Amino acid sequence: MSRSERALLTDLYQLTMVQAYWREGLHDEAVFSLFVRRLPPSRNFLLACGLDDALQYLETLRFTGEELDFLGTRPEFQESFIRWLADFRFQGDVRAMPEGTPVFAGEPILEIAAPLPQAQLVESLLLNQVHLQTTLASKAARVVLAARGQRVVDFGMRRMHGTDAALKGARAFSVAGVAATSNVLAGQVYGIPLAGTMAHSYIQVHGSELDAFRAFSALYPETVLLVDTYDTLEGVRRVIRLAEEMGDMFRVRAVRLDSGDLAALAVEARALLDQAGLGRVQIFASGGLDDREVARLVEQGAPIDAFGVGTAMGVSADAPTLDMVYKLTEYAGRGRLKLSAGKSVLPGRKQIFREQAGGTAVRDLVALAGEEQPGRPLLEPVMQAGRRLPAGEITLDTIRRYAAEQLAMLPPEVRALTQADPPYPVEVSRELEEMERKLKLEIESGRQRVTRDP
Repeated sequence: MSRSERALLTDLYQLTMVQAYWREGLHDEAVFSLFVRRLPPSRNFLLACGLDDALQYLETLRFTGEELDFLGTRPEFQESFIRWLADFRFQGDVRAMPEGTPVFAGEPILEIAAPLPQAQLVESLLLNQVHLQTTLASKAARVVLAARGQRVVDFGMRRMHGTDAALKGARAFSVAGVAATSNVLAGQVYGIPLAGTMAHSYIQVHGSELDAFRAFSALYPETVLLVDTYDTLEGVRRVIRLAEEMGDMFRVRAVRLDSGDLAALAVEARALLDQAGLGRVQIFASGGLDDREVARLVEQGAPIDAFGVGTAMGVSADAPTLDMVYKLTEYAGRGRLKLSAGKSVLPGRKQIFREQAGGTAVRDLVALAGEEQPGRPLLEPVMQAGRRLPAGEITLDTIRRYAAEQLAMLPPEVRALTQADPPYPVEVSRELEEMERKLKLEIESGRQRVTRDP
């Protein structure tokens, strides 16, 4: 079990509430919804991601002897409760959107139905994993859309927020359509194609730039040569000289531009390469890129064949957090409400119906789980009694293809990098609105009785 799956990777109040539920005998089934209250101003949609890790956590959740011993040192916890935790297992059900589904504010990405203590305990880790990967997949989707079919490579590891983020982020980027990663562990764990070039230090330690190119291409014939260490266009000319020296043995795939005016340099580099008969040598661009800069380069017609994107995608720099929450919507068969200002929660188990016209998504409807409405239902069973169902065991390649299909079905204005006006429509069914209205009346009636009682 990795540290990211340990049972104590939770907030203290989850454990104190679970102990309180246990003492009070509150073990009836609870339903919790995980959703985003509102989209960041720079996002027209999010891309659901992180379900695989969420299900892995739920399947393997156990308290080790070491963890139980630690809890025994805490004054909050009773010995009998710690003994109860020794047999703790998640035995609930999960319905979720498939990873790679575009999602909007107020729509459950997943719903948990389990005995109350079980459903409560898992909140913090589920939010941690789904929030991280949905945030990063959503940013990566924008970069991929901006590239308009040109390859995007993940260069983000070195500035991402810790090792878990770097590994899980590489997977999230792949879900969104990023073609490859420089992260070797992600290649091993997920089978993501690996890509990499060289650093400026390799050029610097050699006697000359051309010597560095000779040595590297001798070891890695089909490589990408970094040409901007000293003077970008001179670097391109040295690649051309290397091609002249090697003749038919020259197999370098691309040159990499990492600084300066990338659009102008790409045009000049392309001209030099073409004049030398090296039309097959591609141009790879990197260096502080994000979705908007990639879009600008593509719109200018810069002859760039692939983009290496690092920090801005790796930390989702323009929208690093989502207003993602995990809220109780039903307990013991009865819908539950939260009426806090700006933080209200719709009651009950839900389903999302996505309507299409001519292959384009036109409206989402948030409804109760038992309703029949037009459109495709998005939430599907992925776990039953703590065990994954087939819908929860989808391969990464299948998820990638599904995500690409679903993104293509969004209206063009929703796929755009600029704010959609109006935003994509998400409505609430009449039956769900009526349940909410009745529960509000019951709550208000209860408040009045309490106020009037002596």
